[in-house]
Amino acid sequence: MQKVYNSRLASARAWVDPETLPPYLSADTVAGNAPARVKQLTLNTLGAYGVGNEDCFARVVGQRIRIREMDVVEHDARTDVVVVADLQASKGMLNGAGTVHGGCLAYLIDSCSSFPLIALGLLKDVNGVGVTQAMNVFYHAPASIDTCLRITSTSMTLGKRIMTTKCEVTDKETGRLIASGLLSKMQPPSGAQARL
Repeated sequence: MQKVYNSRLASARAWVDPETLPPYLSADTVAGNAPARVKQLTLNTLGAYGVGNEDCFARVVGQRIRIREMDVVEHDARTDVVVVADLQASKGMLNGAGTVHGGCLAYLIDSCSSFPLIALGLLKDVNGVGVTQAMNVFYHAPASIDTCLRITSTSMTLGKRIMTTKCEVTDKETGRLIASGLLSKMQPPSGAQARL
């Protein structure tokens, strides 16, 4: 017997619909040329989907993410969205060696890579939330508790079912590359239910 999963964030339109989510933070704090509505709905998705309730995984880390800039970049044949976020490393993010845990970096890449896809989807009237299908993470250098992480994510493709994005995590102060990733997301079946 297959179980049916109903997303608490679903609407009749999509598995997670940014238009229906409660407000989270303020678009006024986000620089860049993206429309204010797109900035706010992306922040709302971070709050509901990336941070969640008190008992959700990585809530304490997710609450520390601050989207600083969101830009729409027009190319000859396509439109991309670039989102820059910051996050100060904290004790709860560290491994036993005193550096930011690789699993924490993977969570940040997964969450922050979603932002440009959400924004691009809103601009194109396509749901860009999706679920992670595959993620390749490359670790380049350690980050200590003193590190302010700068996370830059760029949309690559946004199709009807599959979407991809790339992400770099750097030391905000020095520019040193800490981790990078490529993320592929997919849309669950249409409607609010996905079969597990």
